[in-house]
Amino acid sequence: MTIRSPLRRLALATAALALAVPGLAFAQAKLKVAAVYTVPFEQQWVGRLHKALKAAEARGEIEYKASENVANADYERVMREYATAGNQLIVGEAFAVESAARKVAKDFPKTMFLLGSSGKPVAPNFSVFDNYIQEPAYLTGMIAGAMTKSNKIGMVGGFPIPEVNRLMNAFMAGAKETNPKVEFSVAFINSWFDPPKAKEAAFAMIDKGADVMYAERFGVSDAAKEKKVLAIGNVIDTQKQYPDTVVASALWNMEPSIDRAIKLVKEGKFTAEDYGPYSTMKHKGSELAPLGTFEKKVPADTVAKVKAKEADIRAGKFTVKVDDDQPKSTAK
Repeated sequence: MTIRSPLRRLALATAALALAVPGLAFAQAKLKVAAVYTVPFEQQWVGRLHKALKAAEARGEIEYKASENVANADYERVMREYATAGNQLIVGEAFAVESAARKVAKDFPKTMFLLGSSGKPVAPNFSVFDNYIQEPAYLTGMIAGAMTKSNKIGMVGGFPIPEVNRLMNAFMAGAKETNPKVEFSVAFINSWFDPPKAKEAAFAMIDKGADVMYAERFGVSDAAKEKKVLAIGNVIDTQKQYPDTVVASALWNMEPSIDRAIKLVKEGKFTAEDYGPYSTMKHKGSELAPLGTFEKKVPADTVAKVKAKEADIRAGKFTVKVDDDQPKSTAK
């Protein structure tokens, strides 16, 4: 007769239960998560994904590995390597490598994928997300409209794709609410990370009278600082780096999306879905950054209007229109 210790019996029972209940095995150990990024960690968009995943790693929930600056031509290979290595969730941005990313997901049906994409989710394992932060972008536009003295705002973006266009359009609509006379200069540098090029584009607009710059890309706030004009941040808050330049920022918080994906993979309940809504203010996926150094510099009546509009957004009384069309310059 064999006598098993209580610990031995518990271990056997847990193993049996893990086999019987889908997803329980994942819950017993740290989830293996990998990320593939085409730009450096410091780039604002990818930086928000990296921050949320590092937070989950710090909590002890996941084992996290990531590759930055992956060329488009190498993206599929790196994804396959991570999937083959047994990572249970792969995160990244698929905008320029859409077909390749979806092909990898199809070849690894037991690996879960959460990728930034303008396309649709595909069953069983390909979920998409997007930066639906048009609500705080609208609020920053309200502030910009009130802060410009020349009634000219410059806007420098990466590529004219929906993810960029919707934020610019929301910003422009917000600026028009507080200042119907405002005019916009819009340019795209056709790069996700080229600060010198963005800086030069900003200089050109400032030289033509823009006294507030919408910094969709790195480099714009540097130009604004040098020329002593104002800037509005996007996705991240850079006011600490530019305390006399960056008035306000629309912040993107990826934690609600990342935490949801991790939880569902652990529970064996991850399915193909659109995570876009989890970037809205309702789900704490976005917010207006504190005014900080500009708290006393933004007119009190503007602050009141912005707070009232924010309350209406959160209460569902006001909806910021999602306009993915390419924004056009209106400056003469």
